[in-house]
Amino acid sequence: MRVEIDFLVVGSGIAGLSYALKVAEKGKVLVVTKSKADETATKYAQGGIAAVMYTPDTYEKHIQDTLIAGDFLSNEKIVRMTITESTERIKELIDWGTKFDKNDVGEFDLGKEGGHSEHRVLHHKDSTGLEIERALLSQAMQHPNIEFWENHFTIDIITQHHLGEDVRRSSSNIECYGAYVLNPKTNKIHTVLAKTTMLATGGIGNLYLSTTNPEIATGDGIAMVYRAKGIIENMEFIQFHPTSLYHPGEKPSFLITEALRGFGGILKNKSGKAFMEKYDSRGSLAPRDIVARAIDNELKSSGDDCVFLDCTHINANRLIINFPKIYAKCLSIGINMTKEMIPVVPSAHYACGGIKVDEFGQSSIHHLYASGECSSTGLHGANRLASNSLLESVVFSHRASLKAIEQIASIKIKSNVPDWNAEGAVLNEEMILITQSTRELQTIMSNYVGIVRSDLRLQRAMDRLKIIYRETEDLYDKSIISIEICELRNLINVAHLVLKMGLNRKESRGLHYSIDYPPAKK
Repeated sequence: MRVEIDFLVVGSGIAGLSYALKVAEKGKVLVVTKSKADETATKYAQGGIAAVMYTPDTYEKHIQDTLIAGDFLSNEKIVRMTITESTERIKELIDWGTKFDKNDVGEFDLGKEGGHSEHRVLHHKDSTGLEIERALLSQAMQHPNIEFWENHFTIDIITQHHLGEDVRRSSSNIECYGAYVLNPKTNKIHTVLAKTTMLATGGIGNLYLSTTNPEIATGDGIAMVYRAKGIIENMEFIQFHPTSLYHPGEKPSFLITEALRGFGGILKNKSGKAFMEKYDSRGSLAPRDIVARAIDNELKSSGDDCVFLDCTHINANRLIINFPKIYAKCLSIGINMTKEMIPVVPSAHYACGGIKVDEFGQSSIHHLYASGECSSTGLHGANRLASNSLLESVVFSHRASLKAIEQIASIKIKSNVPDWNAEGAVLNEEMILITQSTRELQTIMSNYVGIVRSDLRLQRAMDRLKIIYRETEDLYDKSIISIEICELRNLINVAHLVLKMGLNRKESRGLHYSIDYPPAKK
């Protein structure tokens, strides 16, 4: 089946939906999502969205907090642009039906998280992302110009190399004509031809054994752009959230939001002793990279399986009212957080790098945009400031919509694109080959490419990755296309980028901490 559309959107989180709602006023939109439309990383975001709403907060304070958290690798122009546009984007989310919590006097009940100098995090209890997803999805599902393909998998974006043209990675003339999309129910691969394409495919958390990301976070968008010879950057900067619930065997790992530390929670060791002040004067509210490394060091020094977040000194009613989801989850495994400390460990959480885009979300490939976690805008630098990710998504999706609408009239559908060629694919191998390779990859990344790294560990991981890559490419070439083989292939591509860029960075910076390059004292 061949489909022609004005705007193709891959992904249905805050980045994809906010973009879709805006461009739908000027043309037909197709939203492709690999699971149900509401199964996104946005849905799992607990803490909130950061924006300047009231004094004594200022844009300048938020800007400086972002630059400091990013270890001064952020693009200051982009930081200033994003922060100063934050208030307007929040108003739009509210207009779309998002309900943020308010206090007794009717003002927004702003939280404070690690790295923030002021209370500026808007939230909906401890389910902020779920509330935003609900509001946006409700609007999008009702829009006459937006069509959804749920449970469809985007295999590749279509560029000149599908037409048999030789396009080099350094070329500035690569164009995107749409995407090849698999319907797993029929096993048919559809050719979707689009004037413009937006990738909002989320993160890469399933590179690791322990992640807060949903199972769909397999780096699909980043891998597709890499294979199409687009520019990818800063993949070495992977944020490990310091506090996921320690509950072995559960995946994804349940996130214990940073807002709980902003509410007064204190990180302690097994003996009940607070330890963060040893590492940073900001204590439990230091930026995430510092907290994650501190916990990693505590666990390696003590041999314990986890550390603890102590909230027992906080008023029980306030805890339950503000964090009902966390309270219920802890109770479900026998922990009463009002009376007992919560066991926590770091888990892979967020990729600060990705598809390089400009201030309008445009990638290096013409007519291809990216927004959200799969993109690299320059906002986060070497480490993301808490609750800046949802903000980044709405700011860049808004700006991308402006550019896409401006250009849409001058773009023609590429009609001579061939349909997917499955010739020679006859092998349906046992799933054990794919699942075993995926487990091997995740084990390698978890053991060698975690919170603390070295050149030796990275090189050892690269050597082992090459073997898995060769085996997987051979299997892919012979097999009938499935989501599982495509996801494994995408994870391998992304792992290669993480390792390559990690080996190339000869310093410790933000989330990339190498024992070979001790950070300079500040």
